[in-house]
Amino acid sequence: MRGRNDGGQSKRPIVLCCTMIVCLCLLFLYFSGSNGQAGSAAFEYGTKFSRSLGWGSDDGDDGSEESIFGTGDADDIKPKSFSVCDDRHSELIPCLDRNLIYQMRLKLDLNLMEHYERHCPPPERRFNCLIPPPHGYKVPIKWPKSRDVVWKANIPHTHLAKEKSDQNWMVEAGEKIKFPGGGTHFHHGADKYIANIANMLDFKDNNINNEGMLRTVLDVGCGVASFGGYLLSSDVIAMSLAPNDVHQNQIQFALERGIPAYLGVLGTKRLPYPSRSFELAHCSRCRIDWLQRDGILLLELDRLLRPGGYFAYSSPEAYAQDEEDRRIWKEMSALVERMCWKIAEKRNQTVIWVKPLNNDCYRSRARGTKPPLCKSGDDPDSVWGVPMEACITPYPEQMHRDGGSGLAPWPARLTTPPPRLADLYVTAETFEKDTEMWQQRVDNYWSLLGPKVKPDTIRNIMDMKANFGSFAAALKEKDVWVMNVVPHDGPSTLKIIYDRGLIGSNHDWCEAFSTYPRTYDLLHAWTVFSDLDKRGCSAEDLLLEMDRILRPTGFIILRDKSPIIEFIKKYLHALHWEAITV
Repeated sequence: MRGRNDGGQSKRPIVLCCTMIVCLCLLFLYFSGSNGQAGSAAFEYGTKFSRSLGWGSDDGDDGSEESIFGTGDADDIKPKSFSVCDDRHSELIPCLDRNLIYQMRLKLDLNLMEHYERHCPPPERRFNCLIPPPHGYKVPIKWPKSRDVVWKANIPHTHLAKEKSDQNWMVEAGEKIKFPGGGTHFHHGADKYIANIANMLDFKDNNINNEGMLRTVLDVGCGVASFGGYLLSSDVIAMSLAPNDVHQNQIQFALERGIPAYLGVLGTKRLPYPSRSFELAHCSRCRIDWLQRDGILLLELDRLLRPGGYFAYSSPEAYAQDEEDRRIWKEMSALVERMCWKIAEKRNQTVIWVKPLNNDCYRSRARGTKPPLCKSGDDPDSVWGVPMEACITPYPEQMHRDGGSGLAPWPARLTTPPPRLADLYVTAETFEKDTEMWQQRVDNYWSLLGPKVKPDTIRNIMDMKANFGSFAAALKEKDVWVMNVVPHDGPSTLKIIYDRGLIGSNHDWCEAFSTYPRTYDLLHAWTVFSDLDKRGCSAEDLLLEMDRILRPTGFIILRDKSPIIEFIKKYLHALHWEAITV
């Protein structure tokens, strides 16, 4: 058997229950139901957990090419059994595993944060087992209550409660952990802090959404993501970003709370988001050296900000008077001035810079001014594994002439064809038909899920191949959020997703995703396995990865070609999932 099982320690038995809903299109719903039990009931891995798997047929070729899935006949498929990993791997993130870094003796530059970047295990070092939850795990508390309180047993780490006790990050409360809404710079609550930022920018009624014109936010060094959590009530969605560092469970807490978040770091590689994706970037004492390497990290934020986008910076350099802080402030002010940013407002302990609306300032800079403009051949939307560059990303000519992104305000933005469709040679009609098609499909999904879900059953959703984001757009009336994943080697549709006011990430499904185990309630996999087949990557590895990131009591909707559906059906027993036809 390829990979490691890491036996030796005691393992808990696994007996998972799967519900299969079969309809004319073979939609198969992978459900881990608990018979409606309340979240207060404790669970051991497999004893009361089940998952639901749904599938639909998307046959699109004649199947004449050789496939890792065979022909779909039973004799072609001989799945192995999977053991349960040791308890010490209950929080394993395969591509962000420090033990792997030590074992492989990777030579990384700690000053450049390379040890917090993705380093995936080769096939022979992958764990070929099912990740167990911690002892005493309980069905997560439902949104919106989960924003403020989670079960301690699900993330049994309280060091942040002690370390950040004076900042109101989180507080132990018996079997629960409570989140008062504080942060390193906003001890008295993220809501007041957010209103203050809106006031500084003179937004109407101190509402941060600026009448729908501010929708997507990047929160760098987000802690437990209270800033992003409190933005949601204003119809603003944040990609809360933090590394797996000394505060290593902060993103895990964020996702357990039902707040969008991603494990990542400003290091040497571009963040996995396209250019001009965010109206606001935010850093509250994120402890980043913005001056290093000719300002390369600040220039990465510049790449990600839309025309007229803001960077809100709350840090001692913005207000402290000691010599070192004054030096940093002086150098940082000079750098952003050369980048053509201007101060929108500076008040007390926060400064907000604004990015220009067009290229005029860049073109008027003196010859030889640094940082330079990026080379004309640079693709600012090529991000997967691409090194950062210490250069300014100018606007395309059309965006320069328009003097902005040309996006509609939210919520009209969700269904209005964005200007960047032209970059992909996609017509507004095609976009609208895609939106309509996925609305019909999602309505069908939910009618099939209906007997198994309540309005608060599902919160964190991942669309594993999101295309234009129409699956997520179809969920607009539900109290959920969607991580829209776009394959790194496909069309650059992730920028369309952000232009719709949604969020997501590029990814390669031949590797593990940058998240903790048990962080999503529903996975939607549309032709993901077909793409895997074309690249010759392991379907078994992807099944194990899906099991890793899905919460107990979670769902998978799988839509793919018939041979692939048959292949995966044969793995239900190997994965200890039980299918029940209803």
